[in-house]
Amino acid sequence: MFPLRDTLRSRRFPLVNWLLIGANVAVFLYEVSLGAEGLDRFFGEYALIPAQLSLAAPVSLLSLVTSMFLHGGWFHVISNLWTLVIFGDNVEDRMGSFRYLVFYLAAGVFAGLVQVVFAPGSSIPTVGASGAIAGVLGAYLLLFPHGRVLTFIPLFILPWLVEIPAFVYLGLWFLSQLFSGLLAIGVAASVGGVAWWAHIGGFAFGLLLVRVFARPQPRIHYTDTGAPPVW
Repeated sequence: MFPLRDTLRSRRFPLVNWLLIGANVAVFLYEVSLGAEGLDRFFGEYALIPAQLSLAAPVSLLSLVTSMFLHGGWFHVISNLWTLVIFGDNVEDRMGSFRYLVFYLAAGVFAGLVQVVFAPGSSIPTVGASGAIAGVLGAYLLLFPHGRVLTFIPLFILPWLVEIPAFVYLGLWFLSQLFSGLLAIGVAASVGGVAWWAHIGGFAFGLLLVRVFARPQPRIHYTDTGAPPVW
């Protein structure tokens, strides 16, 4: 399943969401310019490498933030940022720009820590915004469960477009991550691959803390004259 768009429109321009997208694009274009050796050095310095993370070396903890702006290829960055385009604007709308930024970064850090817990000795660089974006998806699930996601489903040679309720789409997505994460326990540390537990951790963060960051919905007040409601 590939999401094309959701049916909800934000009331305000999602400034922070677009700044995050722009920052990821800028960093990725810089990566492309480095060449293979330069990219290896760049990842070695800024990617999250669980085996190098240590409280005794506080600077190593910065990689929990820097790693979420790095990507391993065109498909990686495009798929992540497309998901952020679809779901991030509404979440920012409900949280406000500053709280959304804090939420996004905190979700990414928490996701990275969960990945470290499940692969503590891994020396393979972990990169990508997907942990933070998973936090956005978890928040979206609780804030807009009845939103609908226009989804492309390949059905043999016929394209199939269908609107799926957000709670169904995101619920299936999370179950796929959880199943893959359970299968990957003990494997990621040695061979790498998708950071499933970062996705699971980020999503759980979004579910658990969205109410802390989200602003309460305005109440509708009706006038006695039958005039339109005032927000």
